Amino acid sequence: MLRMFKIQGATLREESIQEENKKVVMDNAIWIDAHEPSEEEREELNSYLRAELPESDDVDEIEFSARYFQDSAGIHVHSLFLAPGENGRHNTATVAFILQEKRLLTVRDGDLADFRLLRMRARRGQVQVVSAQDLLITMFEQKVENLADALEDIHRKLEDVSHMVLEDNDSELEEAIDRLAKLEDSNGKIRLCLMDTQRSISFLQRHLREHFQLQETAREIKRDVDTLMSHTAFLFDKINFLMDSTQGFISIEQNQIIKTFSIAAVVFLPPTVVASIYGMNFDFMPELHWKYGYIWGLFIMVLAGVAPYWYFKRKDWL
Repeated sequence: MLRMFKIQGATLREESIQEENKKVVMDNAIWIDAHEPSEEEREELNSYLRAELPESDDVDEIEFSARYFQDSAGIHVHSLFLAPGENGRHNTATVAFILQEKRLLTVRDGDLADFRLLRMRARRGQVQVVSAQDLLITMFEQKVENLADALEDIHRKLEDVSHMVLEDNDSELEEAIDRLAKLEDSNGKIRLCLMDTQRSISFLQRHLREHFQLQETAREIKRDVDTLMSHTAFLFDKINFLMDSTQGFISIEQNQIIKTFSIAAVVFLPPTVVASIYGMNFDFMPELHWKYGYIWGLFIMVLAGVAPYWYFKRKDWL
């Protein structure tokens, strides 16, 4: 799907595309967003831009030279964005930016929250830009803000897990481990996006030296990224602490169960010995003909069981 935007009075506006006016709209567009473009749309853009759109395999390359470069088509930046996942997890998706003198082209797969938010803000007239370069920096500025919101959401969820692990005696600790694993994975994905943003902004600063206002905005973005990187490190430490605490509490519960079985074994061992002795089938056993032998045997077994239990309680082993 192709979406096209233009600047109208320093405000970004989305254009409605009809087949008969597509060429005019494309000529006036400052931003062309190719969301999962079809082969026909790819050929149309390739013909119009006189350049090849990057394929998915090219976009996902991790080498610096494959993600940040400049050629006849413009300045290329392939940047990681946070994408929604399944079962409370996050994924990452790479967006290919092609920055030309008067146009910005984005090629992406998947429906990303950053782009939905930017379109919604554009419909409300809340995106103030004056050039394609300004729009690109604005996108990264919004990306960092959304990553900050995602980190705040992780922090709130960690507070819930912290209460579950450290204060709620009836909580399911296995569930806490599952939630911590998901939060750790999401925090790692956010950190990866932040690191990628650092590289992207540094690359753009080298190619936008004549745009002094954008340079200052880029420096502010990098400062925000540095702050968020420190926050991700803090969250990693807290996740590891809660994970260690949860595993420790699980070990304590398991040890308590083993302790209970061990005490039961020790308590019932002496009565078992007494019962085994009087269960032997020798002909000459003086107690066999006692009138109160059965009661005496029961008394000895109870005494043999109570005695070690009383001793353990006196030593504060229970």
